[in-house]
Amino acid sequence: MWDQETIQVNLPGDYEEMYHGNHKEIVTLLSDLGSQGWDVASCSSTGNWLFWTLRRHRA
Repeated sequence: MWDQETIQVNLPGDYEEMYHGNHKEIVTLLSDLGSQGWDVASCSSTGNWLFWTLRRHRA
């Protein structure tokens, strides 16, 4: 989730992290998750919020 420079990441296993960042940081974060096998399955928005649903590809 991204809202006006606040990035929140929730992944399986109760993993949650908060970051501060703008467009450049969200692109970097999504790229890092991509290198770990995650990709964006969908994106939705409401107000100032962007929500991404990620899926992980398993070998």
